[in-house]
Amino acid sequence: MPAKLSVNLNAIAMLRNRRDLPWPSVIDLGRIALEAGASGLTVHPRPDQRHVRFSDLQPIRDLIDDFFPSTEFNMEGFPDPGFIDLVEAHQPEQVTLVPDDPEQATSDHGWDFRKNHNVLGDVVGRLKKKGFRVSLFADGDPDEEALRIARETGADRIELYTGPYGGCYDDPEKAARICELLGQTADIAIGLGLEVNAGHDLTVANLPALAARIPALAEVSIGHGLTADALEYGMAETVRRFCRACGQDI
Repeated sequence: MPAKLSVNLNAIAMLRNRRDLPWPSVIDLGRIALEAGASGLTVHPRPDQRHVRFSDLQPIRDLIDDFFPSTEFNMEGFPDPGFIDLVEAHQPEQVTLVPDDPEQATSDHGWDFRKNHNVLGDVVGRLKKKGFRVSLFADGDPDEEALRIARETGADRIELYTGPYGGCYDDPEKAARICELLGQTADIAIGLGLEVNAGHDLTVANLPALAARIPALAEVSIGHGLTADALEYGMAETVRRFCRACGQDI
């Protein structure tokens, strides 16, 4: 099965937040994305609400429940008590835990699973008891011991941090090397019983090679590149382009 596409709404929210106005509408553009074939919507509600605001979360939940019940809501964030409260209030189908400092501009590294084993185990256990699928942000290093620890937390998936892959858009040889490392990491994770997502700086240009190297890739979460393309192609056509880049027949 081709990877599913979850559209990250944070870049849209960031543009809206430049003015004290309701446009561009996070909800309306989320609706267009789902109508065009996206399999879900992703948000990262940071404590300072500089991107998606807490007030956006229930309308997104309602949009999916009322009009697109076969799609999913993915909430990602650092697992502090405030984030866990938001998750439990808005019931996403998937929770992606990232090791972000609140001051970071964006996620830029995966978890140190050795250092955070116990903390992640406690949080994952709490979330799993509530029925959430849990994914852990992971660097694209084929480190079997670290991935084994990730599996021991009880997580269902890892999300490969693909920032270094996206960052070498002008260096095909380096991109190929990093893609192979991501593939090796995915191979190990899948062999341990973890499913694999991917996200960060993925584009229509670099997605096909990643999807080809990781045929079992479950989902990609894409925000910045997709939003940038939507300015040129429109949201609906951009979603279709990204779905095709994932290997979907759409």
